[in-house]
Amino acid sequence: MATESITEKYALYNGDAVEVLRQLPAESVHLAVFSPPFQSGKGNSGGLYCYSSDPRDISNSIDAKEFWEHYDHVTREIHRVMMPGRMVAVHCSDIASGNTGKDHLYDFPGDIVRQHERLGFAFTHRYFVFKDALTVRNRTMTKALAHKTLCRDSTRCSMANADQLLIFRRSGENAVPVAHPTGLTEYAGSEQMPADILRYRNWTGSQLENKFSHWIWQRYAGAFWDDIRIDRVLPYKDAKDEESERHCHPLQQDIIDRAIVLWSNPGEIVLTPFMGVGSEVYAAVRNGRIGIGVELKASFYRQALKNVEAAVAGLDIESQQQDMFGAVDMDGPDETQANGA
Repeated sequence: MATESITEKYALYNGDAVEVLRQLPAESVHLAVFSPPFQSGKGNSGGLYCYSSDPRDISNSIDAKEFWEHYDHVTREIHRVMMPGRMVAVHCSDIASGNTGKDHLYDFPGDIVRQHERLGFAFTHRYFVFKDALTVRNRTMTKALAHKTLCRDSTRCSMANADQLLIFRRSGENAVPVAHPTGLTEYAGSEQMPADILRYRNWTGSQLENKFSHWIWQRYAGAFWDDIRIDRVLPYKDAKDEESERHCHPLQQDIIDRAIVLWSNPGEIVLTPFMGVGSEVYAAVRNGRIGIGVELKASFYRQALKNVEAAVAGLDIESQQQDMFGAVDMDGPDETQANGA
């Protein structure tokens, strides 16, 4: 039986995602945003990192086949609880088999696309989130990103893989449009908006003339998001334990904010089946939505509850946590580590 904390603004569950999702009414969720545990595709390895020894943990799989069998159950339940025609956003990345330059990439996003399409979702679009090569190199010490590797033998070089946000539409017709009658009113990103554009904030005239919203939309509508603030994440260090010392990487709030504003209306329900430290539910509450999150790992759940309660209280707890090189220490999944939202 899952431990739970339920209020008018959120519902958090410490338990198995499939078991909790089965308790939710069919066609009751307006938007789902999540990062699945990243699968490595190497030999019999079930994932890049096993978050726990719990047999219900999707990352605790014997091999790739078992991982996708587990993920199949989750995807089916997400399809069941989603409202027809509404969107699902899945954060993921290509996965490198190692970091020496002799390795290969596994197309994890491609397998996610095929899995969701098979179970009734239409794949509508894909965003790429830029990652700075030097930052990744300094944090992971990946040999394939070192300049000396380029000098010695560039066939052993690699790249800083972009994160990806895969967008799916649940089968059926959407009965409630996600409308933006005054356009986009807030920008979640790192660029400085020009002064002549800022004059159009809170524009009440014709939306054809709303240069403020148009400026934001031009950045959101592009396939490559190079303006995500990599260090805009939630506190996570208190969630670490002996089984997850270096593997909790909260998803950036800019990414989540964009998904929530683009594909849900105020007051609607946003679901994350792999909650981690609560980034998606926190963003849902901050943006006037109702968040539902499920997390199997107790330490992550406890931190998520703290983070979401801070959102309810109107506290800004987004942090900038850096490593010894001054580089951000959790900019999403990378060449050597798994992800936890």
